[in-house]
Amino acid sequence: MQTSSKFKNFEIEGKEFSPEQCGVFEVNCSKDVKVQGIIGPCVSLEKKGPLSSENSYRSGKYECLEDKRWSRCNWPNRQAINLFFQFLTYYQHHEGQMRLRATTLSRRWVAGPGSVQELVAGFDQEAAAAVMARVVSCKMETEADFDPVRWLDRSLIRLCSKFGDYQKESPSSFSLSPRLSIFPQFMFNLRRSQFVQVFNNSPDETAYFRMMLDRENVNNAVVMIQPSLISYSFHSAPEPVLLDVTAIAADRILLLDSYFTIVVFHGMSIAQWRNAGYQSQPGHEAFAQLLQAPRDDADAIIKERFPVPRLVICDQHGSQARFLLAKLNPSVTYNSDNPPPHGGDVIFTDDVSFQVFMDHLQRLAVQQAYS
Repeated sequence: MQTSSKFKNFEIEGKEFSPEQCGVFEVNCSKDVKVQGIIGPCVSLEKKGPLSSENSYRSGKYECLEDKRWSRCNWPNRQAINLFFQFLTYYQHHEGQMRLRATTLSRRWVAGPGSVQELVAGFDQEAAAAVMARVVSCKMETEADFDPVRWLDRSLIRLCSKFGDYQKESPSSFSLSPRLSIFPQFMFNLRRSQFVQVFNNSPDETAYFRMMLDRENVNNAVVMIQPSLISYSFHSAPEPVLLDVTAIAADRILLLDSYFTIVVFHGMSIAQWRNAGYQSQPGHEAFAQLLQAPRDDADAIIKERFPVPRLVICDQHGSQARFLLAKLNPSVTYNSDNPPPHGGDVIFTDDVSFQVFMDHLQRLAVQQAYS
């Protein structure tokens, strides 16, 4: 493990590297399984063999520098029922020793009666969302005339048509297993994310966002795709709320974590009370604690995250409130029939809401025969 004799130099695109400069990641698997590629911060070693698929699939060219958050996703071809994966990572420890870390997994493919139920039972919605985000980002960089929104929609329709429960031609009968129920929401937010909607971002910003998506773990990738939203109010303890414009209220503070940006959003009444200085007056200690709680939580997130996210502190109807509104589901817009509740807000957009998105998804899923 600690000897360096078997750690040989390798060549990438005419340049020679050693394991001291960057980690080396290799995959061994059962003889009937072929590895098609890898998605993550890596460069192919261009090593061909019986385990390599004829159809190559790999993401962009990033340096193979590793840390504890480094993440990657292998893309196998399915040609076996029972299979084994062995992941070999060669790297230099911080003490200067060359090390080899081996991880072996056993999995099996399912087929025949009952296969759908087994597949659904083992489906990881968050990991699937992270993989879809990486795949669509890679395709946008490598394929000309690629339509990411259309590709995501068609992939989601096929999945819902295959694994949903419904009566044909009856959208109202459509339902998804709890193991799949949040996945359409992930895809809805992915379609609206900075990974797909690159307008108003510079090429450098887009490349940075995609690089971080490729290297971070599933939990962080999900936050990039679907930010978390926490509500603070006098009426209850801090609690997660839906990523929807209806979460905005005049007497509420919202904390949005979109990984790259942390937003502390004050409702209209909260902002007025703060500007009047109530938090500094005797008898209003609860209000002072309410103002401080989201700041403390934001500081805790920033302290643990690198690169450090941008902190935005804004008020309802303020110019920087756009950092929050851009991430919310536009269930109430300027042309909605139902006005927002008192102290609420609207979003000035023509984008469809999640409910409209789901209505179209259900209608198309029950019509399309899975292929």
